[in-house]
Amino acid sequence: MAEHVPVLLGRVLELFAPALEGRPAVVVDATVGLGGHSDALLSAHPRLELIALDRDPSALDKSRERLAKHGDRVRFAHAVYDRLPEVLDEFGLSTVDGVLFDLGVSSMQLDVADRGFAYARDAPLDMRMDPTTGPTAADVLNTYETGELIRILREYGEERFAPKIARAVVAEREKEPFERSERLVRLLYNVVPAASRRTGGHPAKRTFQALRIEVNGELDVLRRAIPAALAALSVGGRIVVESYQSLEDRIVKQAIAELAKSRTPPGLPVELPGHGPELKLITRGAEKADEAEIEHNPRAASVRLRAAERIKEAAA
Repeated sequence: MAEHVPVLLGRVLELFAPALEGRPAVVVDATVGLGGHSDALLSAHPRLELIALDRDPSALDKSRERLAKHGDRVRFAHAVYDRLPEVLDEFGLSTVDGVLFDLGVSSMQLDVADRGFAYARDAPLDMRMDPTTGPTAADVLNTYETGELIRILREYGEERFAPKIARAVVAEREKEPFERSERLVRLLYNVVPAASRRTGGHPAKRTFQALRIEVNGELDVLRRAIPAALAALSVGGRIVVESYQSLEDRIVKQAIAELAKSRTPPGLPVELPGHGPELKLITRGAEKADEAEIEHNPRAASVRLRAAERIKEAAA
């Protein structure tokens, strides 16, 4: 497995520092993965305690190994990140000082061929982030009606050739069900016009993204998880989110922006009590990695980072 390099690690540490420095604090790493960000946060802040969530049991095992040196300062939970309120309740916490999301498929999941996330190698069409539960990508390809396939390819993959791809999938599965990624990639090479391949990247990229999002319910989970994380922040606490595609980033942007604006009716000369912003934006728009980081860590090429700080208690 290639060396795990956390994306924008220095910037993540910088953004959390004001909420954590010199005092006891609790951070939730909602997507702990291989534990790179968590390890650095725990090392930088000796009084920090961390709650590590991941839906992938293999990721939790790896992060347990990596974070073992921090002892009982780390607690682990096998959970999808929209279950954050339940996890905090189980640990007897009502608020935390920070929440980190590093979204999308992890380097570990991409590197393990039989998980089926990478279109560059032949593998079973699985794509479940938690391989212990739920339908696979093969189930989606083999059972969804044409209209549903078109919808997920358009909405989740932003795939302009969705109707052609969906019809081709339905025709092919009548001959034999889809089981492995190589056959799907071959189909996509045949269906996606060559001119589009020259300018739009690998012809399987958008379809694989759409299938992964559908299999894991990623956008629906994120729509629940970001408001829950914001509600859990104590005053002065911070949220940092790393997204890797526009659909995720839009959800994050909208959820944060909603709480960063005043609810006082326009035109009034003063802020009405209880109507002021709950959050302060820490980043100006979405921050991206610089060329040096992208060269060192290609996964950083598509990152969009947003951060905010809670400045008043959450509305009841």
